[in-house]
Amino acid sequence: MNENKKVALIIGAGDATGGAIARRFAREGYVACVTRRSLDKLQPLLEDIRGEGGEAHGFASDARREEQVAELVESIERDIGPIEVMVFNIGANVPCSILEETARKYFKIWEMACFSGFLTSQAVAKRMVARGRGTILFTGATAGLRGAAGFAAFAGAKHGIRALAQSMARELGPLNVHVAHVVVDGAIDTAFIRDSFPELYAKKDQDGILDPEHIADSYWFLHAQPRDAWTFELDLRPWMERW
Repeated sequence: MNENKKVALIIGAGDATGGAIARRFAREGYVACVTRRSLDKLQPLLEDIRGEGGEAHGFASDARREEQVAELVESIERDIGPIEVMVFNIGANVPCSILEETARKYFKIWEMACFSGFLTSQAVAKRMVARGRGTILFTGATAGLRGAAGFAAFAGAKHGIRALAQSMARELGPLNVHVAHVVVDGAIDTAFIRDSFPELYAKKDQDGILDPEHIADSYWFLHAQPRDAWTFELDLRPWMERW
């Protein structure tokens, strides 16, 4: 392990928020280690970061599988450098009426958006506590604060990840590991929003939807905070979002 390198591990580095966070930390000199279940889908992001002069490594890893998580963390710490910050950014927003929801899909949503957060954050926290430093950031949603009709599975998972973050923050803060939960409330500038909700996407010109790059700035802000003024929970929403 190269102790001179600082690693930012992004679990769920998608094309929007996760990718923007990876690029932001790479611009600050961190080695961006990014994961998705498909390595091919990471190639554009890796090329972007390297094209900007940063260092990036991609990993095909299923965060729901304990053995894969252990292997991921071990290989990064052994071959690249210490994980200084981990961002858990896996969603699973699949709306469905509670009258039609299936046990299989409910479990899969919880497994993706909550259980995998436990596996990855625990594996990284053990390394951080041993070193006496680190940051763990969880991407949350409005569903983690209140459940809405048709979103029982997603809300259950997001309530769970928020509770996990709260427990970890209280336990690990005194050990110099900063744990924070980011509530992202509003539509994000993605191809999905553009294609599926054109009227909503039109609000982009009014700063009415979230820019992934601006979300990423807030993640960097949290990581860079002095420990005498750590934030646990940060809400991000466009000025015109109803809440």
